Amino acid sequence: MAEKIDHIGIAVRSIDDALSFYTEVLGLKLLGMEEVASQRVKVAFIQLGGSKLELLEPTAADSPIAQFIEKRGEGIHHVALGVKSIEERIRELEEEGVRMIDSAPRLGAAGAHIAFMHPKAAHGVLFELCEKKGEAHV
Repeated sequence: MAEKIDHIGIAVRSIDDALSFYTEVLGLKLLGMEEVASQRVKVAFIQLGGSKLELLEPTAADSPIAQFIEKRGEGIHHVALGVKSIEERIRELEEEGVRMIDSAPRLGAAGAHIAFMHPKAAHGVLFELCEKKGEAHV
């Protein structure tokens, strides 16, 4: 079902404050930043081998990332699994009785189609399904 770990999402209060740790201390490469207005979040993608780290900064006090940070503090937010045919993967998971947050894909950062499984269905882990069309995506 999943081909790889596409990225690990990390909630941060400020990308500007956190970025130097990843780029200067760890020596990783910043691939790009963008704002995803529909999710009220600013993201920065950092290359780590064949996967990426995705820093997530809330752009609104009521955003899911802001609520996560308020409740749990900064840290790992989700694990994104790279998949093909995201609609088919969602259908298969729902047929297996897996509770989904998203029953249909939505647009995420870098033009990816994404859908989240409910963490209660995955022993407390928030998993994101992530399908990227083409090679131009971060």
